[in-house]
Amino acid sequence: MSGKFWTLFCGDHHTSNCTLQFLQTCFGITLSFITLCICLFHKEPPKHNHRFHYLRLVSAFFNGIIGSLDLFLGIWILLEDTNKPLVLWLVISVQGFTWLFINLVICLRGTRIKKPSLRLLSVFSFFYALVSSCSSVSNALSGKEIDFRTVLDVLLLLPGSVLLLLSAYKGYRFEDSVESSLYEPLNVGGYNEKADFDKVSEFARAGLLSKLSFWWLNPLIKRGNVKDLEEEDIPNLREVERAETCYSLFEENLNDQKRRVGNSCRPSILKVTVLCVWREIVISGCFAFMKIVSVSSGPLLLNAFILVAEGNERFRYEGLVLAVSLFIAKSVESLSQRQWYFRSRLVGLRVRSLLTAAIYKKQLRLNTSSRLIHSGSEIMNYATVDAYRIGEFPYWFHQLWTTSFQLLIALGILFHSVGVATFSALAVIVLTVLCNAPIAKLQNKFQSELMTAQDERLKACNESLVNMKVLKLYAWESHFKKVIEKLRNTELKSLKAVQMRKAYNAVLFWSSPVLVSAATFATCYFLNIPLRASNVFTFVATLR
Repeated sequence: MSGKFWTLFCGDHHTSNCTLQFLQTCFGITLSFITLCICLFHKEPPKHNHRFHYLRLVSAFFNGIIGSLDLFLGIWILLEDTNKPLVLWLVISVQGFTWLFINLVICLRGTRIKKPSLRLLSVFSFFYALVSSCSSVSNALSGKEIDFRTVLDVLLLLPGSVLLLLSAYKGYRFEDSVESSLYEPLNVGGYNEKADFDKVSEFARAGLLSKLSFWWLNPLIKRGNVKDLEEEDIPNLREVERAETCYSLFEENLNDQKRRVGNSCRPSILKVTVLCVWREIVISGCFAFMKIVSVSSGPLLLNAFILVAEGNERFRYEGLVLAVSLFIAKSVESLSQRQWYFRSRLVGLRVRSLLTAAIYKKQLRLNTSSRLIHSGSEIMNYATVDAYRIGEFPYWFHQLWTTSFQLLIALGILFHSVGVATFSALAVIVLTVLCNAPIAKLQNKFQSELMTAQDERLKACNESLVNMKVLKLYAWESHFKKVIEKLRNTELKSLKAVQMRKAYNAVLFWSSPVLVSAATFATCYFLNIPLRASNVFTFVATLR
């Protein structure tokens, strides 16, 4: 089936250059999807006091012509002969549509989108133009001739991407000065906003490149290198990460849900919590998707490298083009992975802040009967352990769907490499999951026992500390010490069981690639499937 797909896409000759064209098409589709997500989920109310900057006007006109020419050229090639391979018309059509869409968003709809998202989109469009230009140059070198598409990509697309960058960074800068001149604070003599702004984290003032490279951490790291950090050296959180801001947003969404559902039923706390952070979850999901796509391109590029090493080089500098493509893919993988992890943890911090504040507010309103049902140790566990575990949900949620998506892509690449031997690899993976299921159930059981033991120990400690005068008066300290130590030993047994199950799970997880490789290569041996350097290294790289 994979052979039919590559024949349909590339024609009769499947080369590494065609693989690059396929990756370029996937990059364009992914960029269009990211642009659509930014338009839907990361917008803000439009500013009424704005002019149409001349730079945006030039960029909109210039890039509109480029995108239209690409799109019309792809349609023209398709209408000439509908039996042509997809690589001849689909790549340039996707490029034209993507470029028109990005140009429309950056130059014409930029006032409705937040600045960091707009600038990030312009950087992605520049990398897309760079990849398209490199692909066109490689096509020209392999065919020993320069066509209209090569001229269009090299001489027009790259300058157009630079115009988009300038439009995103310079074309909207004047709006800040317009708004700042129209508004001034009422409480001039009260709260010192400038002093609070100076103490806030550098992350609040960081630009796009600083956020991508975590350059905003350098002042804090330098300070810690000179001396031991003290409390006044640690900057304050941004306003959106502060507990009062998170709880205010939570309370606003909760009241809104109460008005919608009425008095018939209670609103879902999970739904209200997701409504507070759903935009950030979607953005971190986009970075997770980029990471999966860039990781999956590695085995395909490795296969193209091996084809070049075996003598299937179509032009002189094909190896150099592949090396540059691999460097770009790994750079995108590194940046997207770190942004995914960082933003997921940042969302978790906001969730923990709003839940802890909500639990504290609820505790202040508890009556006497409710205090008998919920002890102080239980409420402490709600605010520490349970809120922390709920805050880990955004990270593990993306881990869940990205693992499934990456597994599907890996199975497709494996089937392209070793054919029907992929089913033996799939069987071993299924067996590994089935073996992991009882271990996961036991780990969940021991984790529940550990939480129960923690509750009992904290409750006993709380009672001992509250009634310390009575304990000292009647010399009951040693008795209660033995009771607490007994509860602590029970807690340690549960903790040991949980850690042992985690160790078993880690051993099973890290040994699965060896088992999958052994089963697949044995199947290839018995079915007489040829094992060449191209499919073996592609298979191993996919498993990694």
